[in-house]
Amino acid sequence: MIELVPSLHILGSRQFGGADQFYVRLLRALSGAGHRVVAVNRRGSPVVKALEAEGIEQVHLPLANQWDAWSALRIRRLVAQHQPCIVQTYMGRATRLTRLPTTMRAVHIARLGGFYKIDGYYRHAHAWIGNTRGICDYLVQSGLPAERVFQIGNFVPEPSPLSAERLPMLRTTYQIPSDAFVLFALGRLIEKKGFDDLLNALAKLPTDHDGRPLILLIAGDGPLADPLRKLSCALGLEGRVRWVGWQQPDAFYALADLFVCPSRHEPLGNVILEAWSYRLPVVSTATHGALELIEDERTGLPAPCGDAIALADRIRDALAIPSNDRRALGESGHELLLRQFSREAVVKAYVELYNRLVAERGF
Repeated sequence: MIELVPSLHILGSRQFGGADQFYVRLLRALSGAGHRVVAVNRRGSPVVKALEAEGIEQVHLPLANQWDAWSALRIRRLVAQHQPCIVQTYMGRATRLTRLPTTMRAVHIARLGGFYKIDGYYRHAHAWIGNTRGICDYLVQSGLPAERVFQIGNFVPEPSPLSAERLPMLRTTYQIPSDAFVLFALGRLIEKKGFDDLLNALAKLPTDHDGRPLILLIAGDGPLADPLRKLSCALGLEGRVRWVGWQQPDAFYALADLFVCPSRHEPLGNVILEAWSYRLPVVSTATHGALELIEDERTGLPAPCGDAIALADRIRDALAIPSNDRRALGESGHELLLRQFSREAVVKAYVELYNRLVAERGF
């Protein structure tokens, strides 16, 4: 176990997407396990507030999109000051600006959650972590040494406890009948998330299932919000779709009977892991990430990407199977989550890798 010396974790984003949220979760988990961590990020970014409550030391740098020589120099000074064993960077901007001289003993690990451009951004790191097998294969195919590429998945938050009043209140707020069969999807309303495919799929499904109204909840926002709402109206779905905007999704997972991920591109698919944490059965398009997670008819039902008809067919399949079998899909996904993607399993993998790389470096 790495003790006494901190690890430095650098993130250059101002967003609060999947990588940013995982950055927060991992630092909380490492700190909670007794490791000293220092977070380096951009002042005013959402991760700052998220980490403040944890008492984690933070340093704020500009980490500008262009070549930011001042931030690059400041990172070197921070490494010299804190003498960390590990400097871990997240995504391209932070990795590009982290250039450690050979005289520094710290191990620079670049963590990737997507198929990003390698040259000019990642090649100078000492080791690389991909959160899927596909990303790791891509890194090796890009010329990075296979013995320095490691796969460690993500973990997602545990389900939050809900008050007895919360779900009935949501049903009232969003006019969801108490007997409705609820489909749930969430994400940024952008082209690659495939919400137009989901709406077109819903238009091909019956308005009810076994006498229960079939209702779709969509949580999220983005540049396609208005076009998607117009598409929903054009398809005659006004009474069947509920747009709930950006929300903490816990209560909506708990409210749902089936989770649907319609993405056209998804390196991993944290939302699938989140759905499994609530033991929800999952229908997902066959993105790179989903194909690594889902075993057909055991942990979920995959459908071809960008094919509304096929997506409708798989949702129909999920509706057609007995309710016990449908629940079993969610239970199998939950078992996989606990086995491979729990907080304990992922933190253990990171700590073991840190120890290995530090030992090789001769600390």
